[in-house]
Amino acid sequence: MAQGIPAHHWLQAVTAGTEQKILFVFLDGVGLAPAGPGNPFSTVPMPRLQHLLGGPLVFERVAEQGDNPFNGRLVLRALDACLGVPGLPQSATGQTALFTGVNAPALVGEHITAFPTNALKEVLAEYSLLKQAADAGSMVIFANAHSERFWERIREGRLRLGASTLTALAANAPIPTLSDLVEGQAVLWDITHEIAINHMDYDLPPVAAGEAGARLAGLTTCYELVLYESFLPDLAGHRRIEPEWVLTRLDEFLDGILAHREPDTTLVVCSDHGNMEDTTTKAHTTNPVPLLAVGPGAEAFRTATEITEVTPIILSLLGERNGQE
Repeated sequence: MAQGIPAHHWLQAVTAGTEQKILFVFLDGVGLAPAGPGNPFSTVPMPRLQHLLGGPLVFERVAEQGDNPFNGRLVLRALDACLGVPGLPQSATGQTALFTGVNAPALVGEHITAFPTNALKEVLAEYSLLKQAADAGSMVIFANAHSERFWERIREGRLRLGASTLTALAANAPIPTLSDLVEGQAVLWDITHEIAINHMDYDLPPVAAGEAGARLAGLTTCYELVLYESFLPDLAGHRRIEPEWVLTRLDEFLDGILAHREPDTTLVVCSDHGNMEDTTTKAHTTNPVPLLAVGPGAEAFRTATEITEVTPIILSLLGERNGQE
């Protein structure tokens, strides 16, 4: 397993490079709620993340970040995911908004769950973050490995494509195979392969969460923008998996990323809607979602207030790298 190093060591290193690279980790179903017994982020030990933030990932931590000692190289924000539309935020519209910068719920007049509709597919096809970045000259990749079994079910109409995969397809971005995964050039949505092996009958070697993070960070040696998705938190929020199981792995995973992140890379972690942070309900929540940025571009996110701002900020940072600003 990848071993973490003290936060101040890798934060001091981020000033060494001038070019901008972005590693965008999308965690489905993570909101920011006050500390309390119903919030697993305040009850489950996450020593690496808590060391980084100076405490647990709870709503109160956002205000306290104003005093962090890292001078803009670490930013934690609470982003609105409701976007002015009544009701509970949902995955299809929330992810479309996050991956395009378009207020998708307002555009279609409601929050849409699960898979993008035709109207949302059109938005993703035109405004995909990966597409816009690639069109501007950045090398991009969707780091999630997809199996041939997955693509066969898509062709047969037994599965539908999610917003993240549509974001990649709009850019003709590389989508790794299971062979790439085994060679360490991709990461699976469940991080460690445990669910894929034990519940989906995939013949894969297990990988430690920290090592998966190290492999993800390594992709930035070849790509300027790397997108990765895990919906483990949303499964926990819907009570299909234990929160502690998820959070311990996420803690090691993020630590592996940060311990192996190159100095010119900014890690961006964000979500589409709240869910896992409130165990008193199986439904999504209206809580804001966390935006965590660590690296040379972190300060650009300091004034962000809603999920539609993430894509424009990332594109701005990549534009600076490509000499467009």
